Amino acid sequence: MERRPIFALAGLLLGSLALADGAYKWVDKDGVVHYSDVPVEGAEVVNISEYSRTTGARIARPSSRTTADEPAEEEPFRYESLAVTSPGPEETLWNIGGLLNVSLALSPSLQPGHELRVYFDGEQRTVQGASFQIENVYRGVHNIQAEVVDATGKAVIRSKPNRFYVQQNTVIARPGT
Repeated sequence: MERRPIFALAGLLLGSLALADGAYKWVDKDGVVHYSDVPVEGAEVVNISEYSRTTGARIARPSSRTTADEPAEEEPFRYESLAVTSPGPEETLWNIGGLLNVSLALSPSLQPGHELRVYFDGEQRTVQGASFQIENVYRGVHNIQAEVVDATGKAVIRSKPNRFYVQQNTVIARPGT
């Protein structure tokens, strides 16, 4: 039995184990960053377990700097999406009798202290909920857009504007009927 492949494999395994213990990082006089498994004067020890083996990206670890007495900084709340789902963009509505049904899609849901505003043909309206009706909408071209504002009145997220059309059938009365 040939022993060379076994020794080569053992050498590879031992080399990877040595590298797994730690590596060294240093910057040369030209500002180039170097990494090695051999210590160099002035090099910093790098813990390999902090890095992803596949991408080399640093793995996020909880910070030990924050104590129970110090409040952690919260990231500001962000909505993922807001859209006017009904009426749809460029949709033609027939014979709605002046009553427009509107539906909004907001993700995640509306947060306390925030409110929904709708701009219908440029006129601002505050609405309660993601489904509502607008009265006195007659034939013609109309525009609708929605936004969420925070407690200070600042827009947090805004939908794309939807242009839609309302058509009404006309009944022509014949003379003598």
